[in-house]
Amino acid sequence: MKTAAAAYGVQSMIAPLRRVLVKHARDAYRNVEAVASGWEPLGYSGPPALDRAVREYDAFVALLQREVAAIEFLEADDRTSLDSIYAYDPVIVTTGGAILCRMGKALRREESAITAAYLEATGIPIVGRIEPPGTLEAGDVVWLDERTVAVGRSYRTNDEGIRQLQAILEHAATKVIVVPLPHWHGPRSCLHLMSVISLVDVDLAVTYSRLLPVFMREWLIARGYTLLDVPDAEHRTLACNVLALSPRRCMIVAGNPVTKRTLEDAGAVVIEYDGNEISQKGTGGPTCLTRPLWRS
Repeated sequence: MKTAAAAYGVQSMIAPLRRVLVKHARDAYRNVEAVASGWEPLGYSGPPALDRAVREYDAFVALLQREVAAIEFLEADDRTSLDSIYAYDPVIVTTGGAILCRMGKALRREESAITAAYLEATGIPIVGRIEPPGTLEAGDVVWLDERTVAVGRSYRTNDEGIRQLQAILEHAATKVIVVPLPHWHGPRSCLHLMSVISLVDVDLAVTYSRLLPVFMREWLIARGYTLLDVPDAEHRTLACNVLALSPRRCMIVAGNPVTKRTLEDAGAVVIEYDGNEISQKGTGGPTCLTRPLWRS
């Protein structure tokens, strides 16, 4: 479905989510043959079961529909991989328009142009793009406030990509904080900045401090954030990937009871969804599954 209004702009991780772009599992995964040939090159932990993935995604969308006024869908496209279900990563949407990322994961390179065509058709202009040799994935981009953005320097986002992003954002007087990320499990695994920090309110964040640089942790604490650290076992099941629907109202993957309870103790409302097929196998939580187009 398409929103009747062309409102857009996202320079917050927590403002109420009004308009969101997603790609259904049936369109990202397409068929059994595509799943069978595609999961291993992408580094999945196993092949998603297509029927179960479609049911999980239907339930996920039903939960979103209770929270978000406008939910829009990308169509199936043979040029994209299973990873296109993670609609967040190929573009950044600002109050001025969209910035096209150049994916560090080469198998995802086609997604930015495909998403850009959709955005332009629905009234969102393209205001910049990351060009070779730069790489940048939106999973490494966290808006700390409307004028401050943290960008993870990772295997997916390189120095040149960050330099280009800084230049594109100069017109908005945006401060860019570069956050070096560790090697962790190596270049084939997915470690974005959003793998170690999710904002839930202006003073509340879910974090995995083992992988969060000291200066970034201190920056957050100095600005009044309470940090809710996820346990090791739940970091592996994507507990640190939290989608804020509005301040202190959020969505997480089911199966992370400690993190759920910790959030609730901090006054948050927590909505769970089953994501074994659509999240756990491809290492993409609710933020990855959703590309916010408008928060206000």
